[in-house]
Order: sequence, then structure tokens, then C-alpha cells
Amino acid sequence: MAPYRINPLADPRWDDLVARHPSASVFHQRGWLEALHRTYGYEPFVLTSTPPGTPLQNGILLCKVSSWLTGTRLVSVPFADHCEPLWDMQGESADYSQWLRAEAERHHAKYVEVRPLCPLSPREGNLQPSHSYCFHELDLRLTESELFARLHKDSIQRKIRRAEREQLACESGRSGKLQDEFYRLLLFTRRRHRLPPQPRAWFHNLIESVGDQSLIRVARHNGTAIAAILTLRHASTVVYKYGCSDERFHQLGAMPFLFWRLIQESKASGAETIDFGRSDADNEGLITFKDHWGTAKRTLTYYRYPERGRAKSLSNSDSSGMRQIFAMLPDSFLSLAGRLLYRHMG
Repeated sequence: MAPYRINPLADPRWDDLVARHPSASVFHQRGWLEALHRTYGYEPFVLTSTPPGTPLQNGILLCKVSSWLTGTRLVSVPFADHCEPLWDMQGESADYSQWLRAEAERHHAKYVEVRPLCPLSPREGNLQPSHSYCFHELDLRLTESELFARLHKDSIQRKIRRAEREQLACESGRSGKLQDEFYRLLLFTRRRHRLPPQPRAWFHNLIESVGDQSLIRVARHNGTAIAAILTLRHASTVVYKYGCSDERFHQLGAMPFLFWRLIQESKASGAETIDFGRSDADNEGLITFKDHWGTAKRTLTYYRYPERGRAKSLSNSDSSGMRQIFAMLPDSFLSLAGRLLYRHMG
């Protein structure tokens, strides 16, 4: 059966499906898609078996990424850690791998990529494993004292207590001031990693589009912003998406302080899970950091058709020379590099 194709930015039935489907996430939300479209010009669309004029029963979300540098791809969805196809029954997915193959050929795409949280079944034979990552989640359905007891005593508990002794303060919100402080710290962090930052407009558009389901938390020492995290929320899940810090203050424990505040406030708000996101399988430091929070870890696999062809990646670039240049660029040029490059990397 050929699918119907809808625009999730214009069809309110998509919002209804995302609101009620148990596998939906913040990356399915209209706000995430609007931010992608406004910042990078990506075109989202949904393939579904539901005919027009009836409530949407299922759908697989994709974005078309067209780039003279990296080619045309169909991605579900750019810059998201995961994006589950929304089906009510396992049997409904029997046709969608064929749909994806047909879409890839219709758009003359290098590949189509899906990023499901759950592994695909063998019947999706057109889709082959591409990349695998570590994925961490924290179950908040324990008491606060139980959650604290599960934290690594030396690298997490001790640093939280150090932050409290230093009387670090936390300010939360979405104001322009907090966005500016977040982006300044992001520049520090991306320079430290020898990578360009995401465009400033991306964070502005994301916060404006997602609205009160987004939040910036900034840690301060004597009034100075020294670390920040940006989180998103869908239903009972809070997603940790971005974090940044000034390494001159790392000994004060600002990042553990912010994460513990995130845990406390998320639990108090009724959230049941914190999504700590994906980590590259070879990034042992980041994986260990997330392990130390008492999270559950599992493998997250992306799938592609056809398997050949890989988009160029900023984070896995083999160009040590380019990374060295990023480390030395003034802030204005580093930001410009991000604005020029990221739209090609979705």
C-alpha cells in the first residue's frame, strides 16, 4: 500500500498523534521541527497509512536535508538522538521500510536514515544497521535519597557537596540573558573540543518554538555564569540535550551541581525519566560520566537504506588540522564556522 504524505507543521493531526502515542518524544514535537526548518531550512514530512480527513493512526517522520556539500538525505530526524516510528501494532510496520526505499529513490537521496530507540525487526530488510551508540536513561521513580545514594560517591556526590560549600547558585529560565550566557559557555566548550558551535539562531529558534517545554539552567559563582545545561520535555520525560562550562571553574563541581538540580526539579515536577542522550561508543569519558549518575545503559542503533555512504561528521572528523584551526579561531569566526557548516550536517 502506498503511503499518504503529510506536512507535520501544517496538519494538526500530527500534534494529536504525538500527544497520545507512547513512543513519541520531544523530537517528534512541532517545536523541534519548526526550529529545524527556521534555522536550517529542512523540510519535514510524515508517511502514514491513514487517509486524509480521519484521525492519524501512525506515521514515520522524516526531514529532507539538501546540501551541495554532503548531498541529499532523508533523516529521522536531524540532530535528534532518537526518533521512533510511531506505530500502534508491530504488524503496521511491515510496509514502512518499502516506503522509505521508495522515498529515497524518489528524492534521489544518498540514503534514508531512521533512529529508533528499539531495534528494528529482521522484516525491515531494506534497512541495515549503520551507527551504534550508548544511550542512558535515569529512572526517577525512586525516592530522592535513593537517587542520591546511587550516585558515584567520589566523582558525583563529593562534587555536589563541594558546589554546595562554594554556595553556587542556579538560575533557570529562557530569557535572552540566560541564552547569551549559555552561548558564551558553549563557545568555551566547543573550542575546548576543537569543534564549531551550533548556530546561535538554533538555540533561539528552539527555545522560541518549544516554549515552556525548554529550560536553561545556569550555575553561578559569585555572580559569574560558569556552567549551563539546556533541557527539553515531552510528557513524563525530561531530555538533557546540551551542556557547557568554563573549565577554569571545573573544580567547583558546577556540572554535577546542575545535574543534581535537574534530577531534583524533574522529580518534583512529576517526571518519571531523564533522557541523558546518546554517547559515541568510543567516548569512554562521557559514558563513564553518565554511568556515575545511576542510569541504565543500552545500545542505540541507527539504520540506513542503502547502507553505503556516510555523511561527513563534525564530531568524528579525521582532520586534525581543521580541528586545530577551530581551537584557535576568534569567537566571531568560530560562530561563523558553525553557521556555515551545521546546515550541511543534519
